[in-house]
Amino acid sequence: MIFPLTGILIGAVTGVFMAKRRGGKPADMAQWGAALGLIFGVIGMFVLIIVERSIT
Repeated sequence: MIFPLTGILIGAVTGVFMAKRRGGKPADMAQWGAALGLIFGVIGMFVLIIVERSIT
């Protein structure tokens, strides 16, 4: 159950750092953080589904 939450957190932090490295403003950092957070959250959901189905 922790994989999607971890994916959201890692994606958000990664997005903020990417935008900051490219000289982005706070709105850019928020947008990159949200976008990558969603992408990594979906990936984490798929990982959770695969793990849960392989256990049972």
